[in-house]
Amino acid sequence: MVSQNTNAVAFAMPGGESCGAAQARPIDLAHLSRQTMGDRALELEVLGLFVQQVLQARDQIFGMSTNERLRLAHSLKGSARGVGAFAIAACADEIEAQPQDETVLRRMVALIDDVRDFVAAVSR
Repeated sequence: MVSQNTNAVAFAMPGGESCGAAQARPIDLAHLSRQTMGDRALELEVLGLFVQQVLQARDQIFGMSTNERLRLAHSLKGSARGVGAFAIAACADEIEAQPQDETVLRRMVALIDDVRDFVAAVSR
């Protein structure tokens, strides 16, 4: 008989116990599916548009004024929540609170790169 605790470890570490814990995906695909009513083509279109938006934001965020950065963060937060990119939404929320914090801005850039790579992988 397998204990519940063993199952938890197995699913938390899909590569086995020597593997690190599973990472959260940059996009909550279940949320996105609900938003698009399961339409895979629409999911891919929405993800493509989102990636275009976040890549443009990534390229511009450090050169923006505080007011521009605040508007950008607010826009990103809404878009990210819509597609299920909750880590980007949370980081955008932090930027709204601390628009000059370069640590938060660098974290946003890293999150955007994670989303870009994830979307490229799921779009194949």
